[in-house]
Amino acid sequence: MKMEVQDVLENNILNFWLHRMVDEENGGFYGRIDGQGMLHADAEKGAILNARILWAFSASYRLLRKPEYLEAATRAKDYLIDHFIDQEYGGVYWSVDQQGNPLDTKKQFYAIGFAIYGLSEYVRATGDPEALDCALDLFDCIEEHALDHQYNGYIEACTREWGVIEDMRLSELDANFPKSQNTHLHIIEPYTNLYQTLKEMREASLCNYVPSIGAVMPVGITVPRETFDHVEAALRNLINIFTDKILNPETHHLDLFFEKDWTRGAGKLESYGHDIECSWLLHEAALVLNDAEVLRKVEPVVRMVAKASEKGLNADGSMIHEANLDTGYVDSDRHWWVQAENVVGWVNIYQYFGDEEALQKALNGWQYIKDNLIDREGGEWWWSRDAEGQINRHDDKAGFWKCPYHNSRMCIELIRRDF
Repeated sequence: MKMEVQDVLENNILNFWLHRMVDEENGGFYGRIDGQGMLHADAEKGAILNARILWAFSASYRLLRKPEYLEAATRAKDYLIDHFIDQEYGGVYWSVDQQGNPLDTKKQFYAIGFAIYGLSEYVRATGDPEALDCALDLFDCIEEHALDHQYNGYIEACTREWGVIEDMRLSELDANFPKSQNTHLHIIEPYTNLYQTLKEMREASLCNYVPSIGAVMPVGITVPRETFDHVEAALRNLINIFTDKILNPETHHLDLFFEKDWTRGAGKLESYGHDIECSWLLHEAALVLNDAEVLRKVEPVVRMVAKASEKGLNADGSMIHEANLDTGYVDSDRHWWVQAENVVGWVNIYQYFGDEEALQKALNGWQYIKDNLIDREGGEWWWSRDAEGQINRHDDKAGFWKCPYHNSRMCIELIRRDF
C-alpha cells in the first residue's frame, strides 16, 4: 500500500503542481485551474492556496529529499513572505492579484494559521531562520488579535488594521459567527507543528537530538524559553477548547459555529469530514505534547469523535460531507478532502488503538479514492463525485480551496506511519 500511495503522491499530485501551476511570469503559483483542466492565469492567488503549497512541498521534501520539492517549497516560501505578509500591520492578506499586489486585505485567522503551518514545516525541512521568524511573528499576531481573553478561544477575522469586521465568514458556505470549529481546527494544527519544530530545535541545542525522518538540525538559531513556553501553553489551551467547548457531549460530533460566549449557533449541523479529521489532529497535538495526563483526557475523545463520524460512511468506503439535521439537507457528495481525512483518521485509530475494523475502513476509503477521485490522465484529484458517481467538473481542479494539502498529507501520513 505504501508504495502505491507514494506513487500517487509523486506522480499524480506533486507532478501536477510542478508542471501545471508554477507561474514563471509573475512568480509563485497560478491561482486556478478549473474542473475542465483550463488554466486561469489571471485568477487571484489565495493565501490558503500558497500556504498549503508551501506545506505540501516542504513536507514532501522532508520525507523524500527530492531537490525539485525543495525548489517548489522555497518558491512558495519566498512568494508568501514577499507578497502575502502585510509589512505594515502584520498578518497575511487573504488574497493578492495575479501580479502579487494586495487584493483582499482582511485578516482571516484561518489563513494566518496555514501560513504558520507551511512556514514551520519549511523550517523542519531546511532549518531556515527567516521562515522561523515569520512563523513566530504570525503566531504572535493570532495570540494578540484573535485570542478572546474573556471567553477563551479565537475569533474568525479582523480588518487589515485588526479592527472589527462585520462579515467574519470563511467562505460563502459558512454561517457568520465569531467563532468556528474549522478555524480552531486549523489553528491547533499549525500550533502543533510549530511546537514540534521548536522542540526539535531545543533538543538539538541540548545535544541529545535524534532527527526524525527528513528533519534538519537547525544551526545557530536560538529560541527564547518564554517563546517555547508560550506556544506550549497555547497548544494545551486549544486541546481543552476542543474537549470542553467544541465537542458536543450529547452527540459526540464537533459543533461548527459559536457565539463569543460559546453558545452553539447555526442549528444542528454535522460535518463528518471535520469529525474524522479532528480525531487524528487532536490526537497528534496531544502526542506532540507528550503529556500522559493530556493523553488520558484526549484519547477517549479521539475514539468517540471518530466513532461519531461513522454516520457519514457509505458502503463503498466513501464518506459524505455533512448534514443539517434541522432542515434535513444532506450533502452526499464525496469530496476529495473528506476522503483523504477519512483514510488518515481510521489509520490513526488502528495504529494507536489496535482496531482492526478501523484499518478496514481506511483500506475501503483508499480503494474508493483510487477508483473514483484520482484523475490518472490529467493529474491531481477531482473535487468530488456525487451520490450517483458523476464527476464534479464544476469545481476547480486547483484553486483557492483546492490545494495539494489534504491528499498529499494523506499520502505522507501513510508513508511515514508504522502500521
